[in-house]
Amino acid sequence: MAKITLKGNAINTIGELPAKGTKAPCFKLTATDLSEKSLKDFAGSKVVLNIFPSLDTPTCAASVRRFNQMATELNGTKVLAISKDLPFAHARFCTSEGIENVVNLSEFKNSSFGKDYGVEIVDGPLAGLFSRAVVVLDEEGNVIYTQQVPEIVDEPNYDEVLDALK
Repeated sequence: MAKITLKGNAINTIGELPAKGTKAPCFKLTATDLSEKSLKDFAGSKVVLNIFPSLDTPTCAASVRRFNQMATELNGTKVLAISKDLPFAHARFCTSEGIENVVNLSEFKNSSFGKDYGVEIVDGPLAGLFSRAVVVLDEEGNVIYTQQVPEIVDEPNYDEVLDALK
């Protein structure tokens, strides 16, 4: 379990992020067009998994906006925005915000991502949602960087993510 906080109050995740140097767990998530996407769909590219509780919170929305902006300069890299929000919510958010450079994915059909990546929150008011985390993969799907944001209302460290992609 990762121990994180929500506004200073301790909460826990179901496990730990995948270890650096390991193969990332496969996943099946739903895109905004309701198609199924898996890790295999992004083979050959570096991949940034921006994982968060919900687009309907200011910090999550800010992280998607920031990663969308960063993605314009990340050649050969795909940025995935992953939450339990319905694909319709992802589509609405992206349309209203002009988000075009990230792939939005939802766990609403398949429930293994949060467990396999250790990000499902198991207690407190956000139980069942994802913690805020970033996992970066190389072109072969190996984990090269992870960041479990310790305070869920804080944004990820974007500079560390960029450094991991160099």
